[in-house]
Amino acid sequence: MSKTIDIHLVDAFTKTINAGNRAGVVFNADNLTTDQMQEIAAYANVSETAFIMGSSDPSTHDMQIRYFTPTVEVPICGHATIAAHYLRATKNGIENAYIMSKTGAGILPVDIKKDGEDIKVTMTQGTPELENILTQKQQGHLKKALNITDENLVEDLPIQISSTGHSKVMIPVTNQNVLNNISPDLDELEKLSHEVNSYGFYVFTIEDEQHPYRTHGRMFAPAIGIAEDPVTGNANGPAGLYLASHGVLEFDKNHTYNAIQGEAIGKAGVVEVSLEKENNEVSKVMVSGSAIEAETITYTM
Repeated sequence: MSKTIDIHLVDAFTKTINAGNRAGVVFNADNLTTDQMQEIAAYANVSETAFIMGSSDPSTHDMQIRYFTPTVEVPICGHATIAAHYLRATKNGIENAYIMSKTGAGILPVDIKKDGEDIKVTMTQGTPELENILTQKQQGHLKKALNITDENLVEDLPIQISSTGHSKVMIPVTNQNVLNNISPDLDELEKLSHEVNSYGFYVFTIEDEQHPYRTHGRMFAPAIGIAEDPVTGNANGPAGLYLASHGVLEFDKNHTYNAIQGEAIGKAGVVEVSLEKENNEVSKVMVSGSAIEAETITYTM
């Protein structure tokens, strides 16, 4: 007997349909197998699809979400988290809630708050960890894959892996012209992903404090089936960690800024990045945003 699955398509980090980053959201996914979830995500053909399930242990978490790109399962996804909790809140009339959500990156808090006539979703990301700086050989490979030179890179900041549960390679460039003109060799980036054991490359500019957006970014992740991700919560969070750890963002206890991504491909969206420090080190990274439902499609199994 065939079964029809509703896939809700939601644009996150924006209030404009067809802007921001589109995610799939599937409710009541408890009875779906891993293979079925992967089939549905491939059919949805958006960067990530979130599958919402009930709690296996109500003493530790309220619900579970699994995340799939069209080709693989990933531990966590920022924009799909925003999309899933926004849609769940609006469908169920939830205006204010604090939810513990089980993910592949651990059990993470999600804060839902009524913001005027809208809903704002804040996800606390996983453990903040600055990881390896790429070797000179790896950096050479990367520059060739992105078709950039040393002059295009911000001086005195490393090309380094940063993680809040799903790591990205941080690549600060000098200006938006460099950023917007990048046309990557995706095959070479995919090879490098496996070499450095990080599956996303976040290229971004750094603006001054007076600018409405502290960073402008682009994110490429061909190794997990995403040529370019429009707006990435799990790149902007690690970028905040990176910038604070290298002294670009100076603060004592907490700091919040707005980041914009996706302009180069006509999918601009804004991520609010919030950071907290403890003992002079970043201890918590959060990203916030809203969303808008675009349409619902169906998949028949």
